[in-house]
Amino acid sequence: MGKNQSKLSNEDLADLQKNTYFDKKELQSWYKGFIKDCPSGRLNKQEFIKIYKQFFPFGDPSQFADYVFNVFDEDKSGTIEFKEFICALSVTSRGRLDEKLKWAFQLYDINQDGFITYDEMLAIVRSIYKMTGQMVKLPEDEDTPEKRVDKIFAKMDMNKDAKLNYEEFKEGSKQDPTIVQALSLYDGLV
Repeated sequence: MGKNQSKLSNEDLADLQKNTYFDKKELQSWYKGFIKDCPSGRLNKQEFIKIYKQFFPFGDPSQFADYVFNVFDEDKSGTIEFKEFICALSVTSRGRLDEKLKWAFQLYDINQDGFITYDEMLAIVRSIYKMTGQMVKLPEDEDTPEKRVDKIFAKMDMNKDAKLNYEEFKEGSKQDPTIVQALSLYDGLV
């Protein structure tokens, strides 16, 4: 989709209107900006990380952006095309809670085996702490990534098997909205 095209085709536009929470005008505007920033029609990981660095100049968002990139890159091509970008942005910025939770689960389930292990969540939480730097003052029981993940697993891991399935994650996240707040980066931007 969109290799060096300055406009979306009517077919692509109709498809994206049906599959995202953006209207025609918004999609055309996002596409114009995407092609301006990525004339090839593809966004690579380095460019994606650079975008995150603009949002988080006081921390290091590289690792977190890497994890997010892997979820955006649905076809695992190593680049993000406009359709992948806008569909993920639609879910993370305007999606229903269940859509956001499904997307967040994919983010935390690094190896995509259908479970979030303690180590996977710890890797994501460490990357979030690194990204936000000292911008956020945390309560004492969450002032390290380990304490935060211990607290999450104590709440969510109902069967105490040291991993979270989607149901445990979904129910726990509804009780603790900060789990999905990492996705709120886009709120107010779109």
